[in-house]
Amino acid sequence: MNLGRVDTIIKEVESSIKKPRKVNRDEKLYVGVDLGTAYIVIVVLDSKKRPIACEMQFAQVVRDGLVVDFIGATKIVKELKRKIEDKIGIELTKAAIAVPPGTDERDIKTHSYVVEGAGMEVISVEDEPTAANAVLQIDNGVVVDVGGGTTGLSIFKDGKVIYTADEATGGTQLSLVIAGAYKIPFEDAEEKKKSTKNQEEIFHMVTPVIQKVASIINTHIKAFDVDKIYLVGGTCCLKNFEKVIQKETGIETIKPLNPFLVTPLGIAINCADKQ
Repeated sequence: MNLGRVDTIIKEVESSIKKPRKVNRDEKLYVGVDLGTAYIVIVVLDSKKRPIACEMQFAQVVRDGLVVDFIGATKIVKELKRKIEDKIGIELTKAAIAVPPGTDERDIKTHSYVVEGAGMEVISVEDEPTAANAVLQIDNGVVVDVGGGTTGLSIFKDGKVIYTADEATGGTQLSLVIAGAYKIPFEDAEEKKKSTKNQEEIFHMVTPVIQKVASIINTHIKAFDVDKIYLVGGTCCLKNFEKVIQKETGIETIKPLNPFLVTPLGIAINCADKQ
């Protein structure tokens, strides 16, 4: 993996949040919709797979990878879609989505119905770690997506997925620990967790949860020859998260500059690859 290349394109996605790029009205666009436990994110790419726009909103309409508030999720996706369309002047008509590994067909359809209800045809569905690898482009190793509700992983060998798994531990558990320690509401704990000025203060209290994530990784990779772990997902943004994973697993652990945006970007790339 070329980490410099990954960080460069993620910076372009970040830039497109405040400064979306104008494109021709006949430009072919590729859209990725990430229905996360903590955030819903839409990333739009141009015909050359370069980021042109991104919108996101905090939401609690998905739990452990499953849509629990269909109307709320659809409303948010529709609003984010409208914001992007207003900025770039082009209607978004097709999109790709991703789900945690092992999601059953019924729940996949629910994800699809949310996006379709917002006015876009779903043309691709991938599991989240595999979607992330469209950005990372690793041939061998394990991609671990630590989201708000679950930790999902895909093991790659010679560029192909040979194993996937998903377990219910993620950023929600970190926020619950923080909320309990400070006796504050869950929403305030979420904000405290995201603030860079608080991360050293909260790191030690949430370390046991990170160790649990490492235990999940160890359980699922023990039958495979894995020499590198690649971390993505918003929960991994916590400073030194990767150091705990590396210490607990004994395996070199790599984290992009902003792991939060890797999977949404990868979903959009999958949209391009399926058209």
